[in-house]
Amino acid sequence: MITANDPSRTSWIPVPANSDFPIQNIPFGVFIPEDDIITTGTRIGDTAIDLSAMQQLGYFDEIELLGDTFLQDTLNDFISHGRPIWRAVRNRIAEVFDAKNPELRDNKEHCKKILFPVNKVQMLLPVYTQDYTDFYSSIEHATNVGTMFRDPNNALLPNWKHIPVGYHGRSSSIVISGEDIHRPKGQSLPKGESLPVFGPSKRVDFELEMAFITSEGKPLGQNIPIEEAEEHIFGMVLFNDWSARDLQAWEYVPLGPFLAKNFASSISPWVVLMDALEPYRTEGPKQDPTPFPYLQIDGKHNFDIDLEVAIKPESAEETTVCKSNFKYMYWNMSQQLAHHTINGCNINCGDMMGSGTISGPTPDSYGSMLELAWMGTKPLKMADGTERVFINDNDTVIMRGHCNNGKTRIGFGEVRSKLLPAL
Repeated sequence: MITANDPSRTSWIPVPANSDFPIQNIPFGVFIPEDDIITTGTRIGDTAIDLSAMQQLGYFDEIELLGDTFLQDTLNDFISHGRPIWRAVRNRIAEVFDAKNPELRDNKEHCKKILFPVNKVQMLLPVYTQDYTDFYSSIEHATNVGTMFRDPNNALLPNWKHIPVGYHGRSSSIVISGEDIHRPKGQSLPKGESLPVFGPSKRVDFELEMAFITSEGKPLGQNIPIEEAEEHIFGMVLFNDWSARDLQAWEYVPLGPFLAKNFASSISPWVVLMDALEPYRTEGPKQDPTPFPYLQIDGKHNFDIDLEVAIKPESAEETTVCKSNFKYMYWNMSQQLAHHTINGCNINCGDMMGSGTISGPTPDSYGSMLELAWMGTKPLKMADGTERVFINDNDTVIMRGHCNNGKTRIGFGEVRSKLLPAL
């Protein structure tokens, strides 16, 4: 049972109103406490919790964990234990921090070793990612892009409704929220010209995505059946898959994006487990035509996660430019993972799978500047009166996401990154 999800539970750790991190969340991350060493931990309210200290002090003695599971610089060792252990640990954390439990609450010496103000810790990348795959699973986004660049009457390519389209990205350039990135350089073809030019991208864009993180998959040559897929998904993060549209337009035929996508992808620091998202399951869009049997699954496998994007110029307040929802995804995560492995591809513990840009059905829910400003023809006005068609130097892009079913509200925090001028 997922006892950690009890909507009536409260914590003895203070939780601000509308916090993304009530006791029903219990995400996992990696951080450095002030003047200390790297550890793995969780968060309730505005308090970071050192799980290695909890383990060393005996709070997980009834759970079959390796001795140094949480004294690591990534979550990979914990993820490798599998879903029953993730669930047991999360349930135990909820029990320890329940408002009615004095076990740790009244032990001041232990509290000093375990609890830290979240603004006093440095967040690090939560997982070591060997491989990263980016999907293209929003029908609204794919239709918008196809309408812009091809025949509007044939916006979707023939394969799109038959397979979760994806490509292999660059894991080495995945960065944590708060890490600035530089405008990329490369080749592009100016409108009306026959020869390319080289220089900084003039059309840097965000892509509103979410990403899921995997546990170990099957051996090479075997596949993960769709009904088992969620057993191999640890949790999710917010994901800004930066894109240089002008570089991409020149380079993507015939093998897809390259320099336009591999310069940076930014993620939020706290991984929200799939168990925490159970109360927010919802139906996905009707799929027509019916997918092949290996992609068919019954039940609710989409998740109702409200998402938003804001742009903050360097010396001005932020402006919200997009409000969308993860539930719009045409291809769900189980289908993505089943398709990814149907050919025998093996996946690693800590691999990351991007959803692809998440666009909704209305213009204010489009998940990229390419769509919001419609290829630069509909500039967006910022709070300071300036306009944007793509991202300017020294703009900060901020993505946020949360779930709310009327009983509980949990969230992902935010992922924010500033775009610096090209080097």
